[in-house]
Amino acid sequence: MTEIHFYTGLPDKVSYACNLVSKAVQRGKRVVVYSRNAELLKRFDQALWSSEPLSFVPHVMQNDALASVTPVLLAATAPEQAEPLAHHEVLGNLDQELPKFFSRFDYLMELVEQDEQDSLAARERWKFYKQRGYSIEHHQKSGAQHG
Repeated sequence: MTEIHFYTGLPDKVSYACNLVSKAVQRGKRVVVYSRNAELLKRFDQALWSSEPLSFVPHVMQNDALASVTPVLLAATAPEQAEPLAHHEVLGNLDQELPKFFSRFDYLMELVEQDEQDSLAARERWKFYKQRGYSIEHHQKSGAQHG
């Protein structure tokens, strides 16, 4: 069963996701970062290039020819709508909707900003996972409340 972790109350989920993804790659994990919002994925892509000047996190879009050999994939579409994903270890969700394919992954990182709309959407995802018996770990940042 997928291990689910919510990271809530984030001032900027893109920069926080960069840290988490970088740590996962350092531990040898392969990661898919998902959002249907192309602009958000573009911000994440740029943040990976500039987050830590001395370390590079190799990443490509999900349909790139190098996807199978690159540790981080950026996905703007669900696998049913595109090529199957090359990785199934870690999924980072930057989207406000539930990634319907999350159960294919060993580990799901739900990243939630302090923003009210993001928090409300996250609560719905939390309820969905809980109702289906998933165990959820909650990592709360900057005093925000969730769940």
